[in-house]
Amino acid sequence: MQQLDHQFIDNCWTPSRGERCLPVMNPYREEAITEVCAGHPDDVDDAVAAAQRALPAWRALGGAERAHYLERFADALARRRDELIRLSSTNNGKVLAEAGIDLDDAIACYRYYAGQARDLDRRQGQLVEVGMEGVEARCYHDPVGVVGLITPWNFPLVTSAWKLAPALAAGCTVVLKPSEVTPLPERALAETALEIGLPPGVLNLLFGDGAGIGAPLAAHPGVDKVSFTGSNRVGEAVMRAAAERTADVSLELGGKSPILVMEDADTEQAADWVVAGIYFNAGQICSATSRLLVHEAIAEPLYAALAVRIDALVLGDPLAEGSDMGPLTSARQRESVLAYLAIAEQEGLLAVRDASHRQLPAQGYFVAPTLFRDVPTTSRLWREEIFGPVLCARSVASEAEAVELANASEFGLAATVVCADRQRAVRIGRQLQAGSVWINGEQLVLPETGWGGFKRSGIGRELGPWGLSAYLAVKHLVGPV
Repeated sequence: MQQLDHQFIDNCWTPSRGERCLPVMNPYREEAITEVCAGHPDDVDDAVAAAQRALPAWRALGGAERAHYLERFADALARRRDELIRLSSTNNGKVLAEAGIDLDDAIACYRYYAGQARDLDRRQGQLVEVGMEGVEARCYHDPVGVVGLITPWNFPLVTSAWKLAPALAAGCTVVLKPSEVTPLPERALAETALEIGLPPGVLNLLFGDGAGIGAPLAAHPGVDKVSFTGSNRVGEAVMRAAAERTADVSLELGGKSPILVMEDADTEQAADWVVAGIYFNAGQICSATSRLLVHEAIAEPLYAALAVRIDALVLGDPLAEGSDMGPLTSARQRESVLAYLAIAEQEGLLAVRDASHRQLPAQGYFVAPTLFRDVPTTSRLWREEIFGPVLCARSVASEAEAVELANASEFGLAATVVCADRQRAVRIGRQLQAGSVWINGEQLVLPETGWGGFKRSGIGRELGPWGLSAYLAVKHLVGPV
């Protein structure tokens, strides 16, 4: 595959100013696919300048015209579905089914925000009721301007869509930095922009790492807003950089999400939802329900049901149809997860299932799906985001204790409640400090429902009308009739 040493700026592939190159790995074969440039601050200057030039004309288009581009964007990705799924599996390590979900959710997101762009036309200039006679007030929604989008490696296509689709729908122009770990799926976004005739400068893609592209983009004076998804450490640095010029930020950060299983739950069904919540994408998901709080009355049968399901998971080549779980996306991430497992050994945590219960594939950045029971709340594995296939569980004696322990976290991104009494489940869900709470089901993320968290899980919301509002500035025109 061709070396990724060019940046996509103003609808042209331009040689990067950066001199360093980074390997792009196949995490199953543990070998380099190609190299990507680390990027350079001058690349950021060029891309921001292109976005600034494109902004007036793109902002002036009606929402219906921008919707047309978004629909064509979705159509173009759908035509390449099989190719992009295999490319994502190869670069990211996802099994084919998971890569398919990633792409299909991205396509749905572009279509949803096409509708939102059209609705924006209807909302422009709406009258606002005021209490003063003879005065008229009308509300308008303007794009915030040039936005910098920084996306992670775990869900490349869908996390880009969550930012790119509403930004374009709002009338913003974009500089997008994909992760240097998984740049190959998002390269297709540039190819798609050319295919559908997106005007030059509306979408610019910069390939590189944090030093070459990420930090200069977050700090650039020509960027009016930064939207970042990733770790708390980097998110805090993005926020500091934006604060220097009082720029707007949206942050989707870490999670340590709980799944609460009440005493009236069906243990077999609950076990399915527990497994889906933690081992999907090898646990590399910010909303992974990595803390299991199970009522003591059904703890033992649930652990037994989970052991059966963990044993049945097939670890293997992500391109193979029979694989349930692929490798972690990078050697670095595997080492990070293994470091937590070393801590578990030091702390004497009790494993229901871990690497001692199965043989791992001979190649690939694999970590065995792991379940620890009776984990103390003081354990680092209970408190910190591991971002791997590691589930920590403990039993509770009551609903009140389950809610208290669920909320005793610095994060608040998501949660799941499993309970036969739906009314009770909803009541429990209303008490949880989380942006998304799933009731008796797997993690269903829809374009129409907001995404984001409480506490250290981030600032702002993506998806739904709230995702569009993140890229709009409200303006009121007020005066005598």
